[in-house]
Amino acid sequence: MNPSSPDALDKLIQAICGSAKYSQLAPSLVARVAAEELEKRGEYKAALKAARTRLHQVTGAFLAPEINYAKWSDILKSIPPENPEELQAFCRRMMRLHNSTAERLPYVDHFFQTCLADIAPINSILDLACGLNPLALPWMPLAPGCTYLACDVILPMLSFLNHFFRAASAQGEAFPCDLSSEIPRQEVQLAILLKTLPCLDQLDKSLSARLLSQIRAEHILVSYPSKSLGGREKGMRQTYSQQFARLMEGARFHVREFNFPTEMVFLLSR
Repeated sequence: MNPSSPDALDKLIQAICGSAKYSQLAPSLVARVAAEELEKRGEYKAALKAARTRLHQVTGAFLAPEINYAKWSDILKSIPPENPEELQAFCRRMMRLHNSTAERLPYVDHFFQTCLADIAPINSILDLACGLNPLALPWMPLAPGCTYLACDVILPMLSFLNHFFRAASAQGEAFPCDLSSEIPRQEVQLAILLKTLPCLDQLDKSLSARLLSQIRAEHILVSYPSKSLGGREKGMRQTYSQQFARLMEGARFHVREFNFPTEMVFLLSR
């Protein structure tokens, strides 16, 4: 089979989506990565391996191997609406399933309060490549009736998040969005990109700058990991500090910086 033929690409996409993990992803992301790797490698097996590796770097490394969203939705339904303490306990339990939010749990009580103190209360949020971060909503300094928009490429997770917004009586909506091919155009007070930019660099090195310039938000909360998933520093703080400094060259943002045990955080204001 000719690697450049449509049949070759279809075969590659089907093989990738045959995995339970990657079948959850937005089809546009899988198709883009598959096409790029097939063109680059020129050979099916090499393209399959490379495409899976890139998709893992972008999404798979930050999720537990299997999350039973139906089970967690059932647990959520059993929580009385008038019991915020039980809802918070549920959120903590579930955030442990996602590496990014699990790392933030030891300081989630003051993470958003500290980073957003100067612009609180927040009346509208766009959480990009959100993961399970919307579950931190109980710890955010939000105005009554705050609109919370969240997007990601993990389709069953988005369905669960919409259940969560209803259970939390939040004005929220989770929707699919592949940031490598589209940038949401909603106007908000705050956009959130937590540990997202290094992942997007695996897809397109120019995407981070394009995102920051085109997001329609008064403020953008950006963070970078300062330690690996295994807890090692590996020079990440210096590497990402330099990367962020290059990203800010010529950009017209007022920048405030915050440091946490596993995360460097920047609040960008226009």
